Amino acid sequence: AAKMSAPTMEERKACWGARDEFWQCLDRHADDASKCEKLRLSFESRCPQQWVKHFDKRRDFLKYKKKLETEGYHPPEADGKS
Repeated sequence: AAKMSAPTMEERKACWGARDEFWQCLDRHADDASKCEKLRLSFESRCPQQWVKHFDKRRDFLKYKKKLETEGYHPPEADGKS
């Protein structure tokens, strides 16, 4: 496999810009990715594959963290021990 050369600053900026636009679109559409397909494609075409995977995980993590912050952590109910 061809080794990815490190992206230039320009390429990194293009990647981050595409990611931010895609994420903003997801935020506006309650994470309905079908509404953001064009931006997703642009994100994927501008960023190295590993970055796309990393950013997807990162977004999931950030969403999870935000959910914990807004809703608090609810431990699973103990079965019938109340």
